[in-house]
Amino acid sequence: MQTFRPGEDGYAEEIAGFQTSVATQPAVVFAPENADDVVAAVKYAAEHELPVAVQATGHGLTAGTDGLLISTRRLTGIEIDAGARTARVEAGVRWGAVIEAAAQHGLAPLSGSSPDVGVVGYTLSGGFGLMARRFGRAADHVRAIDVVTADGDLRTVTPGDDLFWALLGGRAGFGVVTALEFGLVEVTELYGGGLYFDAADLPAVLRAWRTWAVAAPDELTTSIAVVGLPDLPFLPEPIRGKHVANVRIAYLGDDGDQLVQPLRAAAPVLLDTLKRLPYTDSGSIASDPPHPHPYHGTNATVEVLNDAMLASIVEHADSETVLIIDRLGGELARRPAEGVDWDSKAEFVVRALSVVEDDVETIRRAHAKLFDALAPWSTGRLLPFLYGEHSAGELATAFPAGDRARLKQLKAKYDPAGRFG
Repeated sequence: MQTFRPGEDGYAEEIAGFQTSVATQPAVVFAPENADDVVAAVKYAAEHELPVAVQATGHGLTAGTDGLLISTRRLTGIEIDAGARTARVEAGVRWGAVIEAAAQHGLAPLSGSSPDVGVVGYTLSGGFGLMARRFGRAADHVRAIDVVTADGDLRTVTPGDDLFWALLGGRAGFGVVTALEFGLVEVTELYGGGLYFDAADLPAVLRAWRTWAVAAPDELTTSIAVVGLPDLPFLPEPIRGKHVANVRIAYLGDDGDQLVQPLRAAAPVLLDTLKRLPYTDSGSIASDPPHPHPYHGTNATVEVLNDAMLASIVEHADSETVLIIDRLGGELARRPAEGVDWDSKAEFVVRALSVVEDDVETIRRAHAKLFDALAPWSTGRLLPFLYGEHSAGELATAFPAGDRARLKQLKAKYDPAGRFG
């Protein structure tokens, strides 16, 4: 197992992640190649009384560390059991690799909008994906978790174990997950893509999308993103350099064109990319940026999306902030049998995301204007959409009060020294 310290060759590359706004300067980086190496790293941290953080290959740290960083990017094993419709993946695997491996057997994972996201971090946060309204969260399909706890033990936990519950939706603070086993679904293709409208038509598009999304079947997962696009040649000419409202759609039915007809009539369509596509191309629906960058974001869940809220969203929509509204409901409305809940009563989540150029506090204040306006109707936050560094108090609002108390008890049980933050 390689180790890296400040000033040594490879150190900067090893700590570099997709999320570049979170500063981290660990005293030492351990780069395990298997679960036994992770055990050794955790034991080293205990012996030297170092705090531990973990970074895989996905979208990066949510908090920095000056202690020991475990870089799991070399744990890349994937096993597909086609008969059982399951996958077992190690901690450094990204969704794109699982999508490709599962597709060879006519199966698909409950992955998210970007194939570049790491499987473990995504799933431990709950996992809101492209088929979430039909199949629920990725966390709801986990069968087993291999985790190294603060005492240096490698455990396999399964449904019914308190640690299994805490890890699913609790995300971090209980150990280093080295592998997950989870169920796959029999999906090979879907109807997906987007409709792009000029942001000047946002009031009409929002009203049409809200009415349409409320009545949508569970086979449809949809969001609307308001974003300023750069004037760059890789973008299609109709939307290049424009502030747009992008309705994003992932639909498992066969009548997609008929289903979206009310949206096409809402306002002039700048670009229509909707079509049948293999699930292996599902990352094209949102086309999330693939390059590392600094960003910060927050969100609010709501049980309704009324006219006053839509007016606030329109008022705060600008080309510097990405605003996204996701339709929840469907299978997401059911409290999970295992794992931490995530405001399952919510019908929508409103998100704001901004690139950090200088001061993150400026972004916090800008976001607060929108979320203060939505506060009378907000029921909480969703952990997967808290990007960048957030206070413990902010993170705590992502959990129901009862779950929050149970997580605190289990934290004291499995990490009494607070080794994992």
